[in-house]
Amino acid sequence: MNVHDTTSDAVLTRIRSRAADRRRILFTGATIVTMDPRLGVIDRGDLLVEGDSITAVGAGFGAAGADARADTVVVDATGTILTPGFVDTHRHAWQTQLRRIMPDVDDLGAYVATTLAGYATVYRPEDMYTGTRLAALTAIDSGITTMLDFSHNSRTREHSDAAIQALLGTGIRGVHASMGPHFGAWDRQWPGDLTRLKDQYFAGDDQLLTLRLAALATDEIAGPELAYGSGLARVARDLGVGVSVDAVFGTASSEAVLRWAGAGLLGPDVTLIHATGLTTAAWRAMGDTGTTVSLAPTSDAQIGLETAIPAVDEALSAGIRPGLSIDVEVALAGDMFTQMRALHTIQRMRAVNAVHGTDRQPSRITTHDVLDFATLQGARTNGLAAITGSLTPGKKADLLVIGAEDLNNMPLNDPIGTVVLGTDARNICAVLINGEPRKWNGQVLDVDLPALRTEVCTSRSYVLNAPAV
Repeated sequence: MNVHDTTSDAVLTRIRSRAADRRRILFTGATIVTMDPRLGVIDRGDLLVEGDSITAVGAGFGAAGADARADTVVVDATGTILTPGFVDTHRHAWQTQLRRIMPDVDDLGAYVATTLAGYATVYRPEDMYTGTRLAALTAIDSGITTMLDFSHNSRTREHSDAAIQALLGTGIRGVHASMGPHFGAWDRQWPGDLTRLKDQYFAGDDQLLTLRLAALATDEIAGPELAYGSGLARVARDLGVGVSVDAVFGTASSEAVLRWAGAGLLGPDVTLIHATGLTTAAWRAMGDTGTTVSLAPTSDAQIGLETAIPAVDEALSAGIRPGLSIDVEVALAGDMFTQMRALHTIQRMRAVNAVHGTDRQPSRITTHDVLDFATLQGARTNGLAAITGSLTPGKKADLLVIGAEDLNNMPLNDPIGTVVLGTDARNICAVLINGEPRKWNGQVLDVDLPALRTEVCTSRSYVLNAPAV
C-alpha cells in the first residue's frame, strides 16, 4: 500500500475542500471485494465515488481517463483491499459505557438482573447519548458503517431523542429501533411516541438514519406490553417501518413464530434476532414468509442462549441468509471480525463433528459466506439492501480501505480470507460513509478523544453509583 499517498492528511484536505455533493474520489489499483454476485472480486481495480454514491467499479478505467477531470481526487489504493462497510443488525448501544463490566456472565438471567433491572433504570438522557455515541464511534473504527441500535431503554421522549442525536452526530448509517424498557419507572410514551420520532427525525427518503419498531418475542421477560403481536405489528404498518424482534429462542418463541405466521405478521420487513433452539416448523414458517434473521454468534455462545449454538445451519436450511450482530458490549466484543470468526469456527466445528467416524463429507460454510452475512445480508436484514452492503454502482459509498500489506496481512493470497481471518481495526486505513470520510490514516475523524473519555467515565460513574429505581 502506498500509505503516505493513500491516507495522507494532504489527500484528506483535498477531499474535504470540495462540497460533499460535488466530490469525485477515485480509488485506483486496489483489490476490490465488491460482495456483488455479478461483480465478484476485481484485482487492481478502480472505484469512483461521486457525491454520496458509488458510480463506477471496474478494472483499470481510471487509467483510461476517468481521473482526468480536475475536480477528481485520485487516491492510489495500491496494496489495499476495498470492501463494503460491515452492517451490524442488532446492538444495544446505550450500554456501551459499561462495556465488559461482566465478561464472564453466567447466563441470560444474570445479564437481565444486572443490566436491565439494575443499571438501565437509572439512565438519564445524557447517559443514553454517551453510550450510543461511544458505540457508534467504535463501530466506525472497526469498519461497521451501518449499525442497528436496538434502543430498549426509551424511558422518556428525551431518552429517545438523545439516542437519535448520538447517531446523527457520529455520521454512522444508523437504524434506531425503539422499544420501551423492561423494568423500572418510565413514561409509557412508547410506542405512541414513534409517530413524533418519525415526523421529527425520519421524514426524508434520502438520509443516513432510518426508524424501526423494536419488540420482544414473548411476554416471559417483561410482560405483554413489549411482546410482538398484532397490536405492535399494526403500529409498524401504520408508520411504514420495519420490526426487529429480540429474544427469539426456545419453545415459547417457536410457538409465537407460528402464531405470527398464521396471523400474517411475518415477512421481509420483520427481523427475528438470535433464533436459537427453534423448532423445524418455526424455521419453515420463517423461510416461507421471507422473514429475516439476525444472528449474534458470540452472544448465543457466551451467554448461553437456549442451545448456545448460533443457528446458521437452521437458517440456511430454511433458505434464509442471515445478518450478523454484536448484541451487548457489557459481556462481548464490539467488532464484526469477532462475529465472523466465531461463526465460521463454530459452524465448521459442528459440521465436521456431525460426520466424524463416517464416510460423509461435512457441509461447511466459507469465509465468503460470513463476509456476505456481515455486509450484503446484513443490509438486507436491516431493510437497506438497495442502499448499502455491496460495492455496486448506484449504492451509497459505504466502504473500507484495508491495508493488505500490513504486517499481519501480507502477503495477499486470498482477499476474502484476509478480511475475515486476518484483519482487525488497526488495518482499516479509511472508512467512508455516504461518501464522507469518517476514519482516515487509521484514526476516527472529528473526535476529541480526551473530552470523550471524560464524558464516558463521568457517565459510567453516575450509572454505577446511582441507586436503582
